[in-house]
Amino acid sequence: MSTAAPPSELATEALVVLRELTGRPDAVFRDGQDAAVSALVERSERALVVQRTGWGKSAVYFVSTALLRRRGKGPTLLVSPLLALMRDQVSAAARAGIRAVEISSANMTEWDDIAARLAADEVDVLLVSPERLTNPRFREEQLPGLVARCGLVVVDEAHCVSDWGHDFRPDYRRIRDLLGTLPAGTPVLATTATANERVVADVAEQLGAGGVGVTTVRGPLSRDSLRLGVLRLPSDRARLAWLASHIGDLPGSGIVYTLTVAAAEETAALLRGAGHEVRAYTGRLDDADRKDAEEALRNNEVKALVATSALGMGFDKPDLGFVVHLGAPSSPVSYYQQVGRAGRAVEHADVLLLPGPEDLAIWQWFATSSMPREDHAAAVLTAMADGKAWSVARLETVADVRRSRLELLLKVLAVDGAVERVQGGWRSTGVPWVYDADRYARVTRTREAEQRAMIAYARPVEEAMCRMAFLQEALDDPTAAPCGRCDVCAGPWYSADVPEAAAQAASAALDRPGVELAPRAQWPTGADRLGVDVKGKIAAADQIEPGRAVARLTDLGWGQRLRTLLGDDGLGGVVDLEAPGIEEDPDAAFDVPVKRSISDVPPDEELIRACARVLASWDWKERPGAVVAIPSRRRPRLVTGLAQGLARLGRLPYLGELSLQHGGPTGQPGGNSAFRLAAVWDRIVVGPELRDRLGEAGSSPILLVDDLADSRWTMTVAGRELRRAGAGAVLPFALALTA
Repeated sequence: MSTAAPPSELATEALVVLRELTGRPDAVFRDGQDAAVSALVERSERALVVQRTGWGKSAVYFVSTALLRRRGKGPTLLVSPLLALMRDQVSAAARAGIRAVEISSANMTEWDDIAARLAADEVDVLLVSPERLTNPRFREEQLPGLVARCGLVVVDEAHCVSDWGHDFRPDYRRIRDLLGTLPAGTPVLATTATANERVVADVAEQLGAGGVGVTTVRGPLSRDSLRLGVLRLPSDRARLAWLASHIGDLPGSGIVYTLTVAAAEETAALLRGAGHEVRAYTGRLDDADRKDAEEALRNNEVKALVATSALGMGFDKPDLGFVVHLGAPSSPVSYYQQVGRAGRAVEHADVLLLPGPEDLAIWQWFATSSMPREDHAAAVLTAMADGKAWSVARLETVADVRRSRLELLLKVLAVDGAVERVQGGWRSTGVPWVYDADRYARVTRTREAEQRAMIAYARPVEEAMCRMAFLQEALDDPTAAPCGRCDVCAGPWYSADVPEAAAQAASAALDRPGVELAPRAQWPTGADRLGVDVKGKIAAADQIEPGRAVARLTDLGWGQRLRTLLGDDGLGGVVDLEAPGIEEDPDAAFDVPVKRSISDVPPDEELIRACARVLASWDWKERPGAVVAIPSRRRPRLVTGLAQGLARLGRLPYLGELSLQHGGPTGQPGGNSAFRLAAVWDRIVVGPELRDRLGEAGSSPILLVDDLADSRWTMTVAGRELRRAGAGAVLPFALALTA
């Protein structure tokens, strides 16, 4: 007869808290959860838990928090990466009577009240983002006291700590410094569902800073509820048509992931046009709209959210029925993280990948944007050697880098101790900094290997291995085995049929050209430090009007065609990885990437017709009276041919092009506003012949034509010159916008 040991007092108490947390009187711990709780509460250890999505990692830290608080310990400090995750966790904690609050940019008006509650010991869990650790006010007013008295530190989504991880965030590196300041014996829990052996080793090393031991707990990562598949279709039209036809066949409600904001918005509009209740969810939404969209999906008020990765880690809907990807994430690990949203509390959920020909280009864009450049770092550190605080806007005048990349660079420098965030901006610490070229080269090679692995995952059924086993192996899961459910193991479970009516509707939507080209209204801050003596608002007499472009390069439909036409300038040089021949051979999208050269060919009739459709729908105040071209050194035949073609269509005089002086514009697409303005200032002028023709044309509006509008400063300066030469309103027109 078995004589199993009776549960300990802690185990009995922990089970009661778990049942309060879940709201289920029959709840029991999953394998490993109770052991992790015991390690934190009884032995005050540091633990790294790597378990599949849905295993219940949050239960470990909430149960541990409740037990530690009952034992007189201070509040838990929970570092969590996304506001959506924070909201879900605050709600979950309340069910167990745990008082959890967040400090974030979304509740700044509540900070003083939260500080008072912390001081009165009325908070059990404080949730903060890793970025909050760099906030001067939080770092000075709240963090020291929290560190001194916190009973538990939790690092959620801990793979973000590692620059080998699929979603590395520089501010997470600060957690290593934070752990080094904790009183001895403070337990620490780090959790993730997406970490391979390399990432696990890196995270464990950082958790153990100072020689503290770390216990790593890994479980099997197979998700028995998920049925995985890959459907390869020949074009973006076919993919959207398939989705519009078959999204209703997918179980329950779910998420349709896209790689870009533009694709999310376009896809949502097309699906709504086909009668499906969906919403777009991107980083452009404000916090209130995000909350509303999340609740609509959580309450099954919509069939799907069409989302970028902004809806990622931490969004919790246990009965999510499907995840579809229009375009593949850049690594199997990232893909596993996103598909893990589905099937947590249902027996079956469908996961389908529809890879696209643009995937490679977009991967490269994000890969290069996350790596700091040595010359940019050197310029920033040289400028900050004066010891003063520099705003980001002022730093834009010393490094030709866009603001988002500049802010990332500053975070990297801050994590490495070379700069610090202070009131009024950023300041040098005086600590020497050396560009770690070897490390960034290793990370780049890792990223490239991940991209090749994702291409392998997306192979056709007859060439692929079990989809789930592939993802498990990518995460170094030793239990990887054929799942018996995916399209490789059991055959395709999805229809590949694309109804003709749906295909026509998708084509009509994608073939509808035209996006607004917003004019610049303000000169960039600090332009005078680059020799351009302007500041403040652009004078009304110098401004261009709102314009039009055929498409954004990130758009589906015409965006893809224009990326092919414009060659290496697509996405600011990203289409180096665009492969030719995709429309004829869909598999070509996943061949070895082929570098494209800059193309310069006259516009074909299809392109001219698309431009004509844009012009016909343009609600301008006054029709243009003449056409002028921006001078192009890279595509003169394309730009001149386009301007002349539009003049013929509109029966307008073509006045010629502006002139270049001092060698013409400098620099390449990309970079920040101040440098881009300086690159064209005084270099695009109205020559004598064009000035005479403008005089003959009178004050009628001028249609100003170019191929690519990146920063829009070329159009702005050219329009200013035309207006100062006597032209009326200037109506800018470009084939493509970069964003």
